[in-house]
Amino acid sequence: MNYRHAFHAGNFADVLKHMVLVALIDSLKQKSSPFCYIDTHAGRGRYDLRGAEARKTAESDEGFGILKTASGLPPLLWKWLDVVRACNAGDESMRYYPGSPWIAAHLMREGDSAQLCELQSGESDQLRQLFHHDPRVHVHQRDGYEAMKAFVPPKEKRGLVLIDPPFESQEMEFRIIEKSLKAAMEKWPGGIYAIWYPIKLRSQVQPFHRWLGKSGAKRVLVAEVLLRPDDSPLRLNGTGVAIVNAPWKLDETLRDSLRVLPKLLGTPGESEYRLTWLVEEGKDETPAHGLQSPHSVRRR
Repeated sequence: MNYRHAFHAGNFADVLKHMVLVALIDSLKQKSSPFCYIDTHAGRGRYDLRGAEARKTAESDEGFGILKTASGLPPLLWKWLDVVRACNAGDESMRYYPGSPWIAAHLMREGDSAQLCELQSGESDQLRQLFHHDPRVHVHQRDGYEAMKAFVPPKEKRGLVLIDPPFESQEMEFRIIEKSLKAAMEKWPGGIYAIWYPIKLRSQVQPFHRWLGKSGAKRVLVAEVLLRPDDSPLRLNGTGVAIVNAPWKLDETLRDSLRVLPKLLGTPGESEYRLTWLVEEGKDETPAHGLQSPHSVRRR
């Protein structure tokens, strides 16, 4: 596997993924009982935006770089931005961008725990060093898909699994996710599962949405941001997160921030967000051809 997230840290896809992550952890914290956070593709945990890898692509300039100076952001995006500020420990230049493990650990309480999986040795070594002082966090150099089935259900009986693979092969990765997610849901049907995915061609995403609709889950919410039309396999046109067993009113929590992202980050006339229940308990199954009623917005 050649993928290194340092080249893409802080881009618009990270913003959406981490905004959703903050909302999910906030929801878990509404109950006093502890929860477990499981990350299948954890990366190194924190990224230097001045480093050679980040500057080679400069993708953060069109994501976090815009939002860090924006005003009037909705509460969820402000909360996400506060987490990034905390990762920089008062450094106003905001040099570092936190990965999902850092965000989760920062928001977790004393009794909560995290199981972080990273297969690449260099990345897992950095991840282990980052959290060597934190007894709540456990780092594993192992395949995250295999580990997911082994770690569920956690002893806490409550929690969240973040599935954030590299997608070096688009359609194959979706099939691997489906197989692994099915096995995990059979063991832990009540867990929350958040699956991040890139959008290049819509035709590559639709079969995954159809599978989710028939997976047996009672609630599946999808949040997407598209900066360009989803019609080219040669570029990242958009990004999405599918949430299985989405918490109550998560759609309301996400909506205002989703509306803002295309306005600030997208191309006028091309950017849009989509927020749709693929499956909602007590309602008929969403039609199998994918997301319904996209909301197009223009950047001011």
